[in-house]
Amino acid sequence: MSKPSNKGTVILAYSGGLDTSCILLWLIEQGYDVIAYMANIGQDEDFEIAKKKAAKIGAKKVIIDDVRKSFVEEFIWVAVASGLIYESRYLLGTSLARPCISQGLIRVAKEEGAGFISHGATGKGNDQVRFELSCYALWPQVQVIAPWRIPEFTKRFQGRQDLLQYASSHGIPVPVTPKEPWSMDANLMHISYESGILEDPAAAAPESIYQMTVSPLKAPDSACILKIHFKEGFPVGVENITAGGAIEKNPLKMFELLNKLGGENGIGRVDIVENRFIGLKSRGVYETPGGTILHAAHVDLETFCLDREVLRVKSYLRDKLADYVYNGFWFSPECQYVQDCIMSSQRHVTGWVQVQLYKGSVLAIARSSPVALYNQALVSMDQHGDFQPEDATGFIKTHAIRLKEFQRYQNQITNKK
Repeated sequence: MSKPSNKGTVILAYSGGLDTSCILLWLIEQGYDVIAYMANIGQDEDFEIAKKKAAKIGAKKVIIDDVRKSFVEEFIWVAVASGLIYESRYLLGTSLARPCISQGLIRVAKEEGAGFISHGATGKGNDQVRFELSCYALWPQVQVIAPWRIPEFTKRFQGRQDLLQYASSHGIPVPVTPKEPWSMDANLMHISYESGILEDPAAAAPESIYQMTVSPLKAPDSACILKIHFKEGFPVGVENITAGGAIEKNPLKMFELLNKLGGENGIGRVDIVENRFIGLKSRGVYETPGGTILHAAHVDLETFCLDREVLRVKSYLRDKLADYVYNGFWFSPECQYVQDCIMSSQRHVTGWVQVQLYKGSVLAIARSSPVALYNQALVSMDQHGDFQPEDATGFIKTHAIRLKEFQRYQNQITNKK
């Protein structure tokens, strides 16, 4: 069999898992020089072993790119300050990681003179949209090779079982077996699980699947108390009150600490069916310990500090931004615009929140801010302050007009019958 002619250099978003390991070899078979790009985004990975594996398969070059600092400060912190949560439950761990990885892909493609990027995202999923929209936005000239949408590839590989056989026949080690064929994606923000037995929403996920968190049922019997400090919406410090009050201010170490403490207390498990951008419903299981703690603390401080109507407008913008991020539009003009609007609301979200971690729950139990709109003297039940009780009479009567009129209308209709 003659060797195919060289088609150029492609940067492959390489995870070291089943799909991208097989895609690496398949691209080489198609005649491409492949540079495997691995973003260290906080996943528990032996990068040296993965690097050797990619080189053994035939990668021209393997690049390990540590983007953890960027991921926390430019993506996770923005999500926390924005209060991002998709469909009220998903904290967008994978969605936030994709534009961060895409930045690295495009940077390396330009440095290496590559005109192509490739990924292992399936044709039914969201990641194909996120990767490609991000890459096109960052470098419009780039060309994308998406094997799971190429007929030649999809006819050869129907799914994971075909990939397992292909990997086995070519001596490619993979971290899954036919008995446990679920897919896992890990980063600093979370671990997501899907596919295999998880495709049946009626089947509970096995306890053995979880890697970041202990079962809430087996979490410690005593609570862990933390104090989370914020400045203009962004986390700036974490104090472990239970362990003596030492404060961590480094963003990356802060988030790693929250993941550790949250995981030990069973925080952040979510098992949901969500609406994919492409139009399908999918079942996903997620672990997001640190992100869940920060989200709860930020929501509490934000309500404490913001004007009521500003908070309601911001909540609407939050949901719009969550959709943009989930759907892959991080680098879009609308996403940037809404981010800017939300960030303007965070100028006064400064202070601290004390939270209690206990058997899977995060409970805000105290908060303080130098700029909060909370006025203890005004709201106190023990003194009038500047509030005139008789003013409430007019307030109630004014709002009652509408209710009285509606009842009058209802009576007229009833009498006519």
